[in-house]
Amino acid sequence: MASTSSFKDRVVCIHHPDAPLIEDYRAGDMICSECGLIVGDRVIDVGSEWRTFSNEKNSIDPSRVGGPENPLLSGGDLSTIIGPGTGSASFDSFGTAKYQNRRTMSSSDRALITAFKEISSMADRINLPKTIVDRANNLFKQVHDGKSLKGRSNDAKASACLYIACRQEGVPRTFKEICAISRVSKKEIGRCFKLTLKALATSVDLITTADFMSRFCANLVLPNYVQRAATHIARKAVEMDIVAGRSPISVAAAAIYMASQASEMKKTHKEIGDIAGVAEATIRQSYKLMYSHAKGLFPDDFPFATPIEQLPLL
Repeated sequence: MASTSSFKDRVVCIHHPDAPLIEDYRAGDMICSECGLIVGDRVIDVGSEWRTFSNEKNSIDPSRVGGPENPLLSGGDLSTIIGPGTGSASFDSFGTAKYQNRRTMSSSDRALITAFKEISSMADRINLPKTIVDRANNLFKQVHDGKSLKGRSNDAKASACLYIACRQEGVPRTFKEICAISRVSKKEIGRCFKLTLKALATSVDLITTADFMSRFCANLVLPNYVQRAATHIARKAVEMDIVAGRSPISVAAAAIYMASQASEMKKTHKEIGDIAGVAEATIRQSYKLMYSHAKGLFPDDFPFATPIEQLPLL
């Protein structure tokens, strides 16, 4: 027989109030870990309910419960879907099914589900975590409910929301990277990005060179000391106002090129441009601005394999 005691509005053992309780899901009991006393019985299992049909060959899905509740959908997605009928009682005299699943979901929910699937698919292609997907879904829900971006495609709005979510979560991606996994143009994503920020009255942090440096260097298989040097070069170039008007991505690419050329792990403009999504001419222009100040950009402890005087002038 269960023996319980209320201790500050929680169920505890009457002999060991501070002992943690062990839940036996099979028996539905809560047991004291110290003395084994059954503190609570008939505990409701809130997990999924599974029902297997080992003798029925036509059964494909053993689950008789729906998917998880989605708070972003109307009604929490607590809908009922009628399975296909197999007996004669399921059809009328004309052979038409008596029970059909028409209009079980509103057009608004269908649009949301399609957009959520598209966001999840895009995130999977560039290995983004679920936290970013959830934030992007919430952003899309707000934009969809506000009806402030009428006339724009859902794919463009989904791509813009994913771009904003990456920026807000501190792992920004470039427009080219989002465009590569999307089905809309970079120009359309940029338009939806600005409209979404205005509609939601939100903002994103400015992109810096440090946001991309570790990812670019990792994709280029550069050692840590080269990455640290490139980060230092880019930061000093911005502080000295050498690369005014240049995008952080092009400055980061030029800094990586300069640091790699001074090390043993040399990379070409094309290799860096392919990873960073920047044209070779753009890297050259930023590098040319930084070249004349190279002595003041490198960290003091950098192990030069190629002296500064012998760096390529382009």
